[in-house]
Amino acid sequence: MSRQEKFDLAIVGAGIVGLAHALAAVRRGLSVVVIDRDAQANGASVRNFGFVTVSGQERGQVWRRAMRSRDIWLEVAAPAGIEVIQRGVVVVARRPEARAVVEAFLQTEMGEGCLLFEPEALRSDFPELAGQDFAGGLWSPHDVRVESRQAIPQLAAFLAEKHGVEFRRETAVHQIEPPDIETSRGLVFADKVIVCPGDDLATLYPDRIAQYGVTRCKLQMMRLADPGFRLPAAVMSDLGLARYSGYAALPEATALRRRLEAEQGDALDNGVHLIVVQSADGTLVVGDSHHYAVTPDPFASERVDEIILEEFSAVFGGPPPRVLERWTGIYASATGRTMFADAPREGVRLVMITSGTGASTSFAIAEEVVDELFGSTTADARKIA
Repeated sequence: MSRQEKFDLAIVGAGIVGLAHALAAVRRGLSVVVIDRDAQANGASVRNFGFVTVSGQERGQVWRRAMRSRDIWLEVAAPAGIEVIQRGVVVVARRPEARAVVEAFLQTEMGEGCLLFEPEALRSDFPELAGQDFAGGLWSPHDVRVESRQAIPQLAAFLAEKHGVEFRRETAVHQIEPPDIETSRGLVFADKVIVCPGDDLATLYPDRIAQYGVTRCKLQMMRLADPGFRLPAAVMSDLGLARYSGYAALPEATALRRRLEAEQGDALDNGVHLIVVQSADGTLVVGDSHHYAVTPDPFASERVDEIILEEFSAVFGGPPPRVLERWTGIYASATGRTMFADAPREGVRLVMITSGTGASTSFAIAEEVVDELFGSTTADARKIA
């Protein structure tokens, strides 16, 4: 490449965080190159539910970012050929303490547009939920679900074909000194650079990453056979109300957590909560768990899968469908921090989402970072926490 072939922005990393920044940049009319060490998306971006979660996100800025990111997903889905498979989420309250959390949530600004299901209405509108007697449930229309294994490559193809984004795959970045970017396949030239390393804590700017106390979280997930019914929305349960901070930070969640500690301590110890989404072919994606280490082991625990499926049975009734696939995922994690955008040098930003909310918040974060790096397009620049 000659120096005349210089880009406005180079993005290191082609996962959802990198692609979100590419979208934000091309919407400003910038020329973009995306550099990634892998031949295709292979990390957390394709190992998740594809669940763009709004309800339950941390109150305040994170929740607002999720709402904005959901809107961008809906804006880009049709042009990129991405199918929105499900809309909304129902959170089943198995216990009275869980219902109290739902009722408290509905009194917050996050509950706008959401509804409380009485047990009879829950069973009428969601007959698939045939487990024990429930105390009620939460319905939220805000969440959407895509098939991440398909949506990520479709989004990349859309950016390349419709917006001229250049992708350099199977290419490692060794050093960044804008406008020079040294890679395993030669120099790339760009005025500014955004590094989106996913859970890579060692290759680029490890000292900066270490300042934020970043480790890794391993999760376990499964795909189950078609159960013979169609879920109109994603499904969660009491365990999610005790884990997602938009619910769990409410005072009413204390009593729920105490009861869960007594009745489902094994689930809490393994970071298990229930999310069930359905794919276009009828199969169910079910999970997940959370275990933390700088280098998590690659081995999946059968007992952890059993705990997840036990919660599935408690909500849906009867044994779960046959397991078709099992896999583990890994994402960057930091206690008390959902993300950070660091400036290791002039013209460079290091962006990590440290809470497993990449699909849910990346698009909004990318707008903020690109605005800050190139100058805000709004009257007031957004603050990046």
